[in-house]
Amino acid sequence: MTEPGDNWGAWDRQHCWHPFTQHAGWASEGEELILVRGEGPWLFDAEGRRYFDGNSSIWTNIHGHRHPRIDAALRMQLDEVAHTSFLGFGNPRAAELAKRLTAFFPSGSLERVFFSDDGSTAVEVAVKMAIQFRQQSGEPERVGFIAFENAYHGDTMGAASLGGVSFFFDRFRSFGFRATRVTSLADLRALPAEEVARAAAIVLEPLIQGVNEMRPWPAGQLAEIRSWCDGHGVHLILDEVMTGFGRTGTMFACQQEEVIPDFLCLAKGLTGGYLPLAATLTTGRVFDAFLGGRERTLNYGHSYTANQLGCAAALASLRVFEEDRVLEKLPARVEALAQGLRAITHSSVHEVRQCGLIAGLELRQESGKRFSAGERMGERVCSAARAHGLLTRPIKDTIVMMPPLCSTEAEIAEACAALGRAVKEVG
Repeated sequence: MTEPGDNWGAWDRQHCWHPFTQHAGWASEGEELILVRGEGPWLFDAEGRRYFDGNSSIWTNIHGHRHPRIDAALRMQLDEVAHTSFLGFGNPRAAELAKRLTAFFPSGSLERVFFSDDGSTAVEVAVKMAIQFRQQSGEPERVGFIAFENAYHGDTMGAASLGGVSFFFDRFRSFGFRATRVTSLADLRALPAEEVARAAAIVLEPLIQGVNEMRPWPAGQLAEIRSWCDGHGVHLILDEVMTGFGRTGTMFACQQEEVIPDFLCLAKGLTGGYLPLAATLTTGRVFDAFLGGRERTLNYGHSYTANQLGCAAALASLRVFEEDRVLEKLPARVEALAQGLRAITHSSVHEVRQCGLIAGLELRQESGKRFSAGERMGERVCSAARAHGLLTRPIKDTIVMMPPLCSTEAEIAEACAALGRAVKEVG
C-alpha cells in the first residue's frame, strides 16, 4: 500500500530510468506525475486529481482499470498459484487461453500458441520460428525479411531490426535480422525475384501503423499482401500488438479483410491491460516442422511464459468481451471519437487519422510545414492537457487518442474537448 508521507517524486528522480524519456531537465521537483489509482477509464494521481486515460496506458487497457470481473479472476487464481514453469509442464489457464485464442480463426488455420511476455517478444518468437522453419523444411537460403518503412515492431534486437523508424533503430540496425524495406504494395510487387526468393516472411501492422504517427493503410491492401505471399511462398507475420482486441472495431484487425496470417503476434490488450503477457499464434504446418529430434526443437522461451495470473486475466478479459457485448457497442464510441476530434478547430490542426478507437491528431504550422523539433509542440500540448484532466503522449507532433473500449460516448467527448482546449492554449 502507498502511504501519504512517502516521497515518491524524489525517489523517482533519484533512482528511476523511464522509457522513451529524455531525463535531462525532465521532471523538476514537484512536476512528477505519480499515478496511484484507477477506475474505469480514469486515473488518479497522488494529489487526488482525476485524468482520462487517453492512450489506454500506452495502448494496453481495454475494459478500464479495476474491472471487477478481472480483479475477481486474479484473486481466485491467487488462491491456487501465481506462477508455474511452462517448460515441459502445462497449466489449466494457459491451455484454456490457447483454445480460446485459436477459436477466433477457422479450424485448421492458426492452431498453436506460443506464450511470451510482451509485443517485442511476440514478434521475436515469430521471426525465429520463421527462420528455423525454413532451415528444417529444405529452404535454408530463405533467411531475409520484408518490412515496411516507418513500421514499429518492438525494441528487442531482432524486433527492432524490422522496425522502420530510423530515430529509434538506426544505431542498432547492423545487429539484427536482415530486412528489405518497402513503402507500399507497389514496392513489394517490384522487388527483384532473387530478393523475394531469399525472404522467409513479410511483417507488418495490419490496417494502421502506430508509431508512424497513426497512419492507416489503404483499404484492401492487407488482402492483396496475403495473396502476394501465397503466390511467392513467403510467410505473413501480422503484428497485432496494438490493433488486437477490439481496437479497430473487430476483435483482430486482420478479420476486417478476412486475412489469416501464418504468424499472429498479440500482446498489450491480451490481459485487458493488467499484466505482461504475449502470444504468437501459428499454423499446424509450422508446428509440425519442429517435431523430431532435439536439434529440431524451438529452443526459446522465458521464465514467465504462460504465467498463470496473466492467463487468468486474459481469460477474464475475453469473457467481458462476450458478456458485455463490447464489440457491438464500439461503433457509437468510434463515431464519438471522430466527432470529438473533428470539433477541434485550430490553425495548427493539420490532419486527424483514425481507425476504430485508434486516432492521431497531427499538429503543423498553418502553412502545412512541420514544427521544428525544438518547439516540442506535441509534448507541450500533452502537458497542457493534464490541467484539463487528460493524459496521453505524442508521437512527434501527433497526439494519440486511444481510449479504453469501456469509455462512454460522453467520456470520449469530454476527453476530446480537453485536448481541444490544450491545443488552443499552446497553439
